[in-house]
Amino acid sequence: MIRVALDAMGGDHAPAAEVAGAVQALADLPGHCQLLLVGRPDVIEAELARHPAVDRGRLGIVPASEVVTMTDKPLEAVRRKRDSSIVVGLGLLKGGKADAFVSAGNTGAVLAASTVILGLHDGVRRASVATLFPTDADPVLVLDGGANVDCSAEELVGFAVLGTVYARDILGRASPKVGLLNVGEEDEKGNAVSKEAHQLLRAQAGLNYVGNVEGRDIIGGHSTLGLLDVIVCDGFVGNIVLKFYESVAKLIVRLVRDKAPEILRRDDVREVLRILDYSEYGGAPLLGVRGVSFICHGSSSANAIRNALRGAMQAVEAGLDRHIGAEFAGRAAAAAP
Repeated sequence: MIRVALDAMGGDHAPAAEVAGAVQALADLPGHCQLLLVGRPDVIEAELARHPAVDRGRLGIVPASEVVTMTDKPLEAVRRKRDSSIVVGLGLLKGGKADAFVSAGNTGAVLAASTVILGLHDGVRRASVATLFPTDADPVLVLDGGANVDCSAEELVGFAVLGTVYARDILGRASPKVGLLNVGEEDEKGNAVSKEAHQLLRAQAGLNYVGNVEGRDIIGGHSTLGLLDVIVCDGFVGNIVLKFYESVAKLIVRLVRDKAPEILRRDDVREVLRILDYSEYGGAPLLGVRGVSFICHGSSSANAIRNALRGAMQAVEAGLDRHIGAEFAGRAAAAAP
């Protein structure tokens, strides 16, 4: 049995989107998957009443009386609201009563709580939000997506290792191509941290590091290397790139609807718009913490929640957390005198 705890109170559309997403997920997920809705039971039950056909045998409710709001200061909220749906949900994971945790709540609070409650794997300097970007072929993983706005060169190397394990386990890439996001491909390009990270990455055994890459290479692919698998950057740059990409996707959809609405009836066009929809990827895993913790967009729809739950279950089945721990342990042993 795989048990995924879902923060039913987090997000702009909670608990309606969370409950609807959970109901949709149960219809898709195999029978050995159970969902635990964490939050205020009366509110959750009222929303579940809208879905009378749901299999309650695979759906549990775990009480949590408090809610971390989007305006709460992350670390303060984690310490002060001990009975919040975020803290209780991560407590289930820490205590072995859940195998994964998913939340569309306050991103900073989920990050802080995951780090404090679950802890980091030995050798991991900072956890990283890993975000999938759609391309015209397979998606590319970009990290950090906003968890760490200032990073050292060593931390960027850690992100490359985390991304490589994820690309192997979840994306099925045998030897993931890793690029460092920079303002040019040449060795001398970038700021001091980028230059140092470039040299450190080149020296890393077991990483298929292809060198500096530019912004156009993220979704367009490199001119000679083709599509990449993992793009590494600090969270300041990563979050700006992510939000810009989301705005471009929305622009494309809006232009199609305004200028050529008749083509929306075509199956191939609808498929293109589906690929551009962030909700198809659901949530981003927080890599490096001891456990499977997924962070969703605050405005997540039911479809986004459903796909995040599916992604969390996939990570558990693939043994992602265990493999990350083993990868860093192995690197530490290899570096020991």
